[in-house]
Amino acid sequence: MTQTSILIIGEKESFIIRVLMKKLEEAHIQSVFSLPSIDAVNQHLSSVSLVTYYLEPNEMPSTEILTYLSDHLRQDNKEIILIGEPSDTDAVQKVIPQSLVYKVFKRPLDYEGYILAVNMHSLEVSEGVNKKSILIVDDDPNYMSLIREWLKDSYKVSMATSGLRAMKWLGAENKVDLILLDYEMPVTDGPQVLEMLRSDEETKHIPVIFLTGRGDKESVMSVMSLKPQGYLLKTISRAELLDKLSAFFDRA
Repeated sequence: MTQTSILIIGEKESFIIRVLMKKLEEAHIQSVFSLPSIDAVNQHLSSVSLVTYYLEPNEMPSTEILTYLSDHLRQDNKEIILIGEPSDTDAVQKVIPQSLVYKVFKRPLDYEGYILAVNMHSLEVSEGVNKKSILIVDDDPNYMSLIREWLKDSYKVSMATSGLRAMKWLGAENKVDLILLDYEMPVTDGPQVLEMLRSDEETKHIPVIFLTGRGDKESVMSVMSLKPQGYLLKTISRAELLDKLSAFFDRA
């Protein structure tokens, strides 16, 4: 099992959070506390494997910190556990998509259940080491979250909301077995991203399958002229997508 480290975010380092951190220590799980500011969270986010947000009653986190967490959890392929009243956790999930939320716990916290969830998450991450890795690049976070939800049980899934973010993520020595690339994106579109990938020695051999919303013959010919490993229409069903990816990796 991989070493687990938890970032616990809260409005204050309360007695309950200190007890929680002590319980984690007793379970041989590392943890660190952070106040809910971007600067504070940013110091720890890259070095932890899981995030926990302890929501104090009537102290709703700012949209700014929740949006920051959502973007970086998605980018780093990490998940979050929410602890709080149902009304508060529901409100948070309007900003942080459900696909990034590993578990939700009510107050008062079931410490044993929480530790079990953390260990289960660690086990799932560990077992995912041998899964094929897919990077989804699309400017629509809702569509990406849907596809990630479809694929996460079978593949290691990472996400980037632009071609430049994808190149930066790959440049940080992250490896993938396949890129699902949106054909139409603002600023840097899919064909431009493919050109960047193919011109870089480190990324030129990564297979790319385009995602496109256009299924007419002219559009399909335009996509295939770029010589990707394939293309998928965005209207594809979950079952068909899994079948297509399974067939692709069987051939690879």
